[in-house]
Amino acid sequence: MSDPVSIDHPTAEQLVADLVLLLDLQPKGSDRFEGRRRKDGIGRVFGGQVIAQALAAAERTVDEDRVPHSLHAYFLRGGSEEHTICYQVDRQFDGRSFSNRRVVAGQQGNPILNLTTSFQRAQDGGHHQMPLMPDVPMPEELASAEELQRMNWDQLTEIERFMARRPRPFEMRPVSPHSILRNEPSEPVQHIWLRTKASLPNEARIHRAALAYVSDMYLLATALLPFGLSPLRGEVKMASLDHAIWFHEAFHADDWLLYSMEAPWSGHSRGFTRGQFFSRDGRLVASTSQEGMLRKVEP
Repeated sequence: MSDPVSIDHPTAEQLVADLVLLLDLQPKGSDRFEGRRRKDGIGRVFGGQVIAQALAAAERTVDEDRVPHSLHAYFLRGGSEEHTICYQVDRQFDGRSFSNRRVVAGQQGNPILNLTTSFQRAQDGGHHQMPLMPDVPMPEELASAEELQRMNWDQLTEIERFMARRPRPFEMRPVSPHSILRNEPSEPVQHIWLRTKASLPNEARIHRAALAYVSDMYLLATALLPFGLSPLRGEVKMASLDHAIWFHEAFHADDWLLYSMEAPWSGHSRGFTRGQFFSRDGRLVASTSQEGMLRKVEP
């Protein structure tokens, strides 16, 4: 192992505190908000950050008794970590049970993301759930993504090593190592246990924003598994086109959640993926879908 991962990292509490601060927007008046920049951000803004901040902006404009049940976002341009992001909220609808908000995220006068989200006042109703949580090992039985990267350090490219060194506020434990390494073609399905590395404040909106943030990790990459390709090895250009989340039940993002992902289709330089978040007691708490550009780089 010629170049071990740096151990000079912020503490778990610092990483999670930075995440909470990142998702706490600054009001600028007239339903306009400004998002903070990630402390160690380099290059393009992570899409999950923009989705989570846009959701946080929308939540600031509805009554507290209304919670988001779905959001749909379209990525228009890549954002830059060199500039803050502004979020303009349009209060499109407020009914007796539902509210709807449209959010435009922009940088330097250009829109980079459009997001629409719907809110509902809490109501009782019939309940059912399909499917059941996949039968996979529990997180305590699995190695973390960081441990897998250390064990396979000599197989990683320089950019993969750079990304492995970057501390993240989430702990990830993939059920199958190929979910992290992606060296060989495999079935377009992956399951990853995840949670924040330290406790979050006991506010549901923060846990929703944290899930929205992490939902953009690994989802689109599921469509690359049948080909054994990775953008970090320079083999493919990958960019999210749209992203949707449905919030079903209350959850805690600082407790283990199973992110179960599949890619039913890919073609025409695009991939379509779906995901489901399960609590460790088997409740389906959120669902996701995403389509993105997957353009193979010719040698």
